[in-house]
Amino acid sequence: MRLLEARNLTLGYEGQEVVSDIDFTLEEGDYLCIVGDNGAGKSTLVKAILGLIRPMSGSLDFHIGKGGIGYLPQVLQGERNFPTSVWEVALSGAVGKLGRRFFHSTEAKERTRTNLERMGMWELRRRPFQDLSGGQRQRVLLARALVAARSVLLLDEPVAGLDIHSSSELYALIDSLNMEGMTIIMVTHDIHPALNSASHILHLGHECFFGSREAYFASNTGRRYLEEAGHHD
Repeated sequence: MRLLEARNLTLGYEGQEVVSDIDFTLEEGDYLCIVGDNGAGKSTLVKAILGLIRPMSGSLDFHIGKGGIGYLPQVLQGERNFPTSVWEVALSGAVGKLGRRFFHSTEAKERTRTNLERMGMWELRRRPFQDLSGGQRQRVLLARALVAARSVLLLDEPVAGLDIHSSSELYALIDSLNMEGMTIIMVTHDIHPALNSASHILHLGHECFFGSREAYFASNTGRRYLEEAGHHD
């Protein structure tokens, strides 16, 4: 089932183009890595997928129900100073489902518990979020995104600032979610998820590319990306 489709998509701000002629599709169960140089338009595309900006031209068509996308941002402002517990941070993923209610539903609380358990953070649910390590915080924020998500996770540089061990653990969790059927969109500078886990690659920059992982790394664009990342066969 197709969830998202971009055709001749051009994005920008106040009449100034940032990225143009983007074409890609996202199917249910895909693991799409979005790569490219700084300034290539990756963050702008994330904003478009979240509905924060409109296309300047072309189309970005969604076939995802309301509340279908869970978002894990690259940097959460003030994340080290949340005066709240792990439970409260994760439960905040259900805020969009409150409607006219003032209190979270039993279903939202159950989703929160399930996803904290899934991330191995249930036992720390009463601990202040600000007291957690970087890897633990990312697990809680991933649980929050899963509380919000129905079908798609949008991850913007999810391991930025984490050590190698924490990064490996988080990538393994994301891989397992994809294997369970969750569709993944990941913006990343790290070669490893693109090389090891992605089903498809969208490369933004002077030369845009969209296709399977195998086709990408067989292309001139993909080979240059490997070389620039310091990866050698």
